[in-house]
Amino acid sequence: MLTLTDIKTWKKENLDPVSCTFCTAKWKQVTLHLHNGHTHSCHHPTSHKIPLEELKDNPSALHNTKFKKEQRKLMLEGKRPAECDYCWRVEDSGSEELSDRTYKSFEPWAQPHIQDIVDKGWDDNVNPSYLEVSFSSVCNLKCSYCSPQVSSKWMEEIKEHGPYNTSNKFNDVQHLIQTDAMPIPNREPNPYIEAFWKWWPDVSKDLKHFRITGGEPLLTKDTFKILDDLIANPKPNLEFSVNSNMCVPDAVFNKFIEKMKIIGSEGKVKKLKIFTSAEAYGAQAEYIRHGLNYNQWLSNIRRVLEEVPNCTFTCMSTYNVLSIFSFDKMLKDLLDLKLEFGGAGNPIPIILDTPYLRYPKHQAMFIAQPEWRDKYVKPQLDFINNNLEDRYVRGKENMGFFKIERDKFQRLYDIINEEHLDEKTLTQRRKDFIIFVDEHDKRRGTNFLETFPEMESAYHEWKQLV
Repeated sequence: MLTLTDIKTWKKENLDPVSCTFCTAKWKQVTLHLHNGHTHSCHHPTSHKIPLEELKDNPSALHNTKFKKEQRKLMLEGKRPAECDYCWRVEDSGSEELSDRTYKSFEPWAQPHIQDIVDKGWDDNVNPSYLEVSFSSVCNLKCSYCSPQVSSKWMEEIKEHGPYNTSNKFNDVQHLIQTDAMPIPNREPNPYIEAFWKWWPDVSKDLKHFRITGGEPLLTKDTFKILDDLIANPKPNLEFSVNSNMCVPDAVFNKFIEKMKIIGSEGKVKKLKIFTSAEAYGAQAEYIRHGLNYNQWLSNIRRVLEEVPNCTFTCMSTYNVLSIFSFDKMLKDLLDLKLEFGGAGNPIPIILDTPYLRYPKHQAMFIAQPEWRDKYVKPQLDFINNNLEDRYVRGKENMGFFKIERDKFQRLYDIINEEHLDEKTLTQRRKDFIIFVDEHDKRRGTNFLETFPEMESAYHEWKQLV
């Protein structure tokens, strides 16, 4: 198992000679939001609009936009693209942990292409080896940190009640209109999806990873079109992934399971993975991800692991201020899944990833009371450390948390301790938080203090700011 030191050595020998800001993902990874025509290199930078005129004769401009090429040029010159601030924040935090710039570049889909990138230069069109695509914003959840841009349920609510009256515009339809980020209705022609299917025969040849995101992908016809294509045209070198909240109607989930069984059992792809998300446990998870049924979520994960051969999960837990109080209980559920379905030659069934929430800022972990860090977050880190895969966990060897899972949570903990907001900024974000949860309760019939009793004192203190 590679250590953090090993990866640091690799970075020094392979990334640093190119430039001090180089990231292979800017060339070889792309996230496409075809429902509104936006793109970004990985999921961290803010997306930008794909100019339709660039697509006319070049469907690869879904990835190779003029703007993105300019950012590549900056990296080759050793300059920091402003859109990559997620990684710069980690690198400037004083932590010994590495940013995703290194982790992504270290991935097998990225490593082999470093020299080719340098040789070709910044202005060439390149096919990605890691492609994420969202075909639609149709979704049955209204996650607290999401927006009408990527959730049709959010859009319905905002059209009925208007935006939340916070100082930021994360859920304001007018803001989406001004930034040209409004989803294209399913009933209307979508030139970006048309360009994708023109590009697909070419780009699919070079792909090592292909991931469908959302909205909720299982509610989109193009997802099932991809599944049918993989069944008809196997891609044995492809690692194929689908996002899902795992709480869709049973009929849809059953259809998904049957197609995944074929793909998994007949070796249609190299690897099969599902990305799912939860950031807390039970009722608190359901508050954060409104519409989620935590028990159904857990049960459907277990069903996939029982029925679909060679399928694993990654749990993307976007850690935020509401995660703090019950994340430890969710960690225990994930560990149980690791131990139940792993071992005896089986792969680790579920992996934890813990990016931290940046937007909307009023839900970020940085607004937390300082004492919560040691009271709640530190024991969560300790739990991971006490159940690492190099130890015997409940009599099983190599079935706990990977060191890289621990390292990412350690990175998160370090950032919490390093980040200090000035009083004015902190006050505004806490004020926005109260405005949001009060309106959330009114619109959605929830009860914040009943769900998060640990925050009662902070709630009343922050309420005075409004």
